Amino acid sequence: MKPKKIPMRMCVGCREMKEKRELIRVVRGPEGDVSLDPTGKKSGRGAYVCRNAECLKRAIRQRQLERQLEVVLTEEVSEYLKRELETLSEKAEPEIG
Repeated sequence: MKPKKIPMRMCVGCREMKEKRELIRVVRGPEGDVSLDPTGKKSGRGAYVCRNAECLKRAIRQRQLERQLEVVLTEEVSEYLKRELETLSEKAEPEIG
């Protein structure tokens, strides 16, 4: 039996190829709204970033997200994405104690 192929995607922040499930999708929906898509199932144009804040910040600073999503990110949207990623990261990390 052939092993199942693991889908790979490139992080737009660090430009590294990683397994799709290790990354988080940023999506521009049909109405033009930009949000994080932890499930990877929202409709719209997507780009992938690592689950750490540095990659997201770099992708925003270098305008990689804007290029990939074909949209201009406002300061409010950028801040919203950073907050969302922090919230997701806190949920994903096991609590110590």
